[in-house]
Amino acid sequence: MSQRQYTFPRESESLETAPRLLYLSQAQYSGEWNSSLHTHGCAELFFITGGHGRFRFQQREFPVSIHDAVIVNANVPHTEVSQLESPLEYKVLGVEGLGTLAGGEGYAMLHLHSGWDALMVCLDLMLQEASQAQPGYEQVCRSLSTAVMILLSRQQNAALSGGPPDARSNRECGLVRRYIDNHFKENLSLDQLAQMVHLNKYYLAHAFRREFGVSPINYLVSRRIEESRFLLRETDHTLSLIAQILGFSSLSYFSQCFRRIEGVSPLEYRRRNR
Repeated sequence: MSQRQYTFPRESESLETAPRLLYLSQAQYSGEWNSSLHTHGCAELFFITGGHGRFRFQQREFPVSIHDAVIVNANVPHTEVSQLESPLEYKVLGVEGLGTLAGGEGYAMLHLHSGWDALMVCLDLMLQEASQAQPGYEQVCRSLSTAVMILLSRQQNAALSGGPPDARSNRECGLVRRYIDNHFKENLSLDQLAQMVHLNKYYLAHAFRREFGVSPINYLVSRRIEESRFLLRETDHTLSLIAQILGFSSLSYFSQCFRRIEGVSPLEYRRRNR
C-alpha cells in the first residue's frame, strides 16, 4: 500500500464544537494492502481519484471508481478492496465531530456529478500545504477542509451532520414550522418541505429535531391531532371525514396517530368530551 498521511494537533477545548480535521492522506492500492474490517474514532471522507475497487462493510459491499465519494461514520467497520490490474486510488479526510445521516447504516456512497473539480482543488492544496509544512499550514488545511464539507453537503444525498446550529438552519427550520402551521391539512411530505427551503431532507430532519425536539413529520402529525380534538368535540363529523379533512392518508393511520399521542382512540376521546 502506497500512502502519505499528515496528522493535525487537536485545537483548544473552547474550539471543539465544530467538525475538526484530524488527518488527511493519499493512498494507492498495492499487494501489501490489508483488506480487513477496521474502525476509526472519527468519520472518514473518501474521494476516489483513480482505479476501481469495492468498499466492504459488515452487511454490504459496493463497487467504487473515480468521482465516487464514500462517507463512513466513526466506529463503523469497513475496508477497501481492489486489484493490481486497476489499483484503487483515493484521498481521505479524517474528521472528528462529523457524520452522515443518510440511511441507517452509518455510511453513504455518492457519485459526484458536479462539484468534483472544486473538491479536488481543495484536497490537492491541502496535501501541498501539509507536505511543505510552512507556518500556518494547519489553519490553511482546516479552512480548506471546511470548504470541502460545505461543497460535499450540497450534494443531494450527503446529509452531513455535526457542529453547532447556524443561523441559516435556524431560519429555515422556522420557515418550515410556520408553513406546517398554515398548511397542515394539505398532503405534505419531507421532500416537499426540504425542497421549499432548499435543504437536503436528511439535514432538514436533523436540524428541525435539534431546534424543536421533534421531526418535521411528527410535528405535522401533532398539529393535525390538535385540530382533530376540536373536530371530535365540537362537530358530528365522522372519523373518516375528520381524517380526510386533516390530510391523513387513511382512517386507520389517523386512529393510530391519535392513540399514540392521546392514549385513547378517537371514539373514546369523543365520548369522554361530549
